[in-house]
Amino acid sequence: MKRLDWKDDLASALLAGATMVALVATCADLGYARDEGFYFSAAGNYGRWFEQLFADPARALDPKVVDGAWRVNSEHPGLIKSLFALSNLFLQKKWHLFAMEGTSYRFPAIVLSGICVALVYRWGAEARGRVAGAFAAVSLLAMPRFFYHAHLACFDVPIVSLFVLTTYCFWKTLREGGWAWPVATGLAFGLALDTKHNSWFLPILGATHAALLWARARIAGQGNALEPRRALSALVAMAAIGPVVMYALWPWIWHDTIARLRGYAAFHLNHEYYNMEFFGRTYWTPPMPRAYAPVMTAATVPAVTLGLFALGLCLRARERARSLARALVGKDGLVGRAGQWLGRIGGRGAAGAEPGGTDLLWLLGIGVSYGAWISPNTPIFGGTKHWMTAYPFLALFAGAGFSWLVRVARVEMRRARSQALRRALRGPIVAGALGAVLAAGPVVETWRSHPWGLSSYTPLVGGAKGAATLGLNRTFWGYTTGSVVDYLNREVQRNGAVYIHDTAWSSWEMLQKDGRLRKDIRAAASVTEADFALYHHEQHMLGQEYQAWVAYGTVRPDHVAGLDGVPVIWVYRRKR
Repeated sequence: MKRLDWKDDLASALLAGATMVALVATCADLGYARDEGFYFSAAGNYGRWFEQLFADPARALDPKVVDGAWRVNSEHPGLIKSLFALSNLFLQKKWHLFAMEGTSYRFPAIVLSGICVALVYRWGAEARGRVAGAFAAVSLLAMPRFFYHAHLACFDVPIVSLFVLTTYCFWKTLREGGWAWPVATGLAFGLALDTKHNSWFLPILGATHAALLWARARIAGQGNALEPRRALSALVAMAAIGPVVMYALWPWIWHDTIARLRGYAAFHLNHEYYNMEFFGRTYWTPPMPRAYAPVMTAATVPAVTLGLFALGLCLRARERARSLARALVGKDGLVGRAGQWLGRIGGRGAAGAEPGGTDLLWLLGIGVSYGAWISPNTPIFGGTKHWMTAYPFLALFAGAGFSWLVRVARVEMRRARSQALRRALRGPIVAGALGAVLAAGPVVETWRSHPWGLSSYTPLVGGAKGAATLGLNRTFWGYTTGSVVDYLNREVQRNGAVYIHDTAWSSWEMLQKDGRLRKDIRAAASVTEADFALYHHEQHMLGQEYQAWVAYGTVRPDHVAGLDGVPVIWVYRRKR
């Protein structure tokens, strides 16, 4: 375990800052997703309640007032929407920090994205060295789907951040003991509980990890091992502190608590099914394809990152095999023979047991994140965002694989005949050069995907064109309206109407509040009420396009926009 110092603090701050700057700088050309529209409305309600709380606390805390404000969007916890509301209230309305109002709502999630990238660096650096940590952090940010979601006023990247934070605190508890880290684990778990239901998997992750560490200690004859007991203290803290934090920060459950929590759980355990195209077929009801999660991961996470993840996973598995073999060899019977077998797999080496069970914890972090998609009854409508909590752990293994490559390269470089070359290759040059080469592909892929994040696919499936040919979903959430505002501002007549299709009303209104879309352009609820019609392409929405053909007397869109020549959104115009 490497002890971090000021250099790591500085690197973490730079990574977080650079991430936030990149995200804020690229907000202006990204339209608003459907869910963002709903959260804008909810945050507006919560913001008015916060204003009342500051002005007249007694009145604001009246149960009827609390319920009136927090009933909106009560199927999701309140923490992140509260941050949206407070950011808008202070950073925008009071201090006028942003050029666009929508950015003020997005900013809390952007800050959490920066924290997530920095945290991945710190965990990687602490467990596997600075080179591993730095490459893991870059690998996470250079995932096109993560980069897209990191912009949004939604819960998906915030829960990734808090999922990793809770797991990191759990890991620190195992390694250092004491009382501070278990308390931190409980607090982080409470914040995660009040963010999104992915947090329900965290106790499963912690308990499974603790049980496997206990089993390992028993098999190795270490019956009084310290780590399982430390893990228990973290789990107790999660159980004791987590619900309290959630209760304190979500006013909706201050009254009628049990019934409202039951309603919250029921909403997500019996979630409505939406449509999603996969290999040319739209899935709406179970059974859902079990291959969806692994295929979509392979099709959307850069191949370099996946390759280094596989390398890192194999290397760490070999290390753990060596460690376990050392503990088992010499014992009698089947256990001893298992140790000899593991020793043959892992080869010779000086690997010892690693405090904290790092590799196992990272692997379980991936496992619990994908676990729900083994069931054919789990909806797939959200695409990759639903298992995105796995991606930081995937990046950490990729960092471990990269670190090993750097060590191998340095050994080979030492064999160079030229002394001047050997001197030149000391220090960070090898890691920097190799890192630049291996990170270039994912960084370019991610940069080129903007602002079409949900249309982006890796070269493994032929990019956006190959994915369209294979019948993989091109877009959802109606956010690509942001990519046609210049056309609409130019072509729609004064006070003209546009059918906005899959774009939420409040998302459309936010484009107008931002000044990106003319305020006189009216949103219409049907094709017939408008002279222009948007069509966000999804296979199950083809009927919307047919309606435009009939209403406007043409099958030819007046404007088409998309990624790499693949149409994603097109605009129909009524013939005069």
